[in-house]
Amino acid sequence: MLSSGLTLIFSMMGVLNFAHASFYMIGAYFAYTLTGLIGFWPSLFIAPLAVGGLGALFERLALRRVHKFGHVAELLITFGLSYVVLELVQLIWGRSAVPFTPPKSLQGPAFTLVQSSADGLRVVLGAAPEAMCRGAADVVVACSRFPLTRSFMMMVALLMLVALWLLLTRTRIGLVIQAALTHPDMAEALGHNVPRVFMLVFGSGCALAGLAGVIGGITFVTEPSMAAIVGSIIFVVVVVGGMGSLAGAFVGSLLIGLLQTVPVTIDASLGTLINSFGGRIGPDTPGWPLLRITMAQAAPILPYLLLVLILIFRPKGLLGTRED
Repeated sequence: MLSSGLTLIFSMMGVLNFAHASFYMIGAYFAYTLTGLIGFWPSLFIAPLAVGGLGALFERLALRRVHKFGHVAELLITFGLSYVVLELVQLIWGRSAVPFTPPKSLQGPAFTLVQSSADGLRVVLGAAPEAMCRGAADVVVACSRFPLTRSFMMMVALLMLVALWLLLTRTRIGLVIQAALTHPDMAEALGHNVPRVFMLVFGSGCALAGLAGVIGGITFVTEPSMAAIVGSIIFVVVVVGGMGSLAGAFVGSLLIGLLQTVPVTIDASLGTLINSFGGRIGPDTPGWPLLRITMAQAAPILPYLLLVLILIFRPKGLLGTRED
């Protein structure tokens, strides 16, 4: 969800927004405040619009003034904005986490995977009965519950991807946006306000980040460090998938997600894995301390190793098309 908004801004404007994760955090805190006043579901729509308005205002008053100085100036001003937002959040809402919990309609599991030694694997919608999870005396049963909030997050992320693709490729608005990027002088000659188009694009990307913040706030923890937690990984997703490619952002998100979670389930060292494929690794092997690191321990750095490989062998990313 975050990489979609960042990709929209970069593909349409060529601006790599370093403050994108900060707008994600603002969305979570705005929704937390509004939920106490008007409830969660109205906040789900109002908070992203408010974040989008702040993003459009920032583009109009600050980013547009440095656009003529190139990408370095844009990076610096968005990088500085991230620090300003962090300080403002801590001043207004404090340094500790706030109690932003999901509504009752999103609490509990979406479905339960029931693995039984007698009946095999079954899927039960909602929470499986306790009797089913206990099983008989001679039957081993394991129940895995998938949270409803994560299912809701997946649904919104897919709807966001489809909506963006349809908007940019099947509507007149998308045609005007792409024309303003590739042929700004001609688009302006045809009567379109190109600076306003860029302002709306930047605001829309920030609104998508705000929407991700609302859902991320109820799924994870709403705290001042939430922007730093996701800030670096979304850039990895965008670069791996391909700068400016919505499809690449989707593929990159899935790939990085698998790369972060699957190794956690493997309780074996790198040396053990090499030996299982016919290698002969032991204590006398050079670099043996590094080979003793388990896959679960190496999981956090694997996305960044993939990023390095992508930059070396395919700088455009998996599905990227931009040359600049």
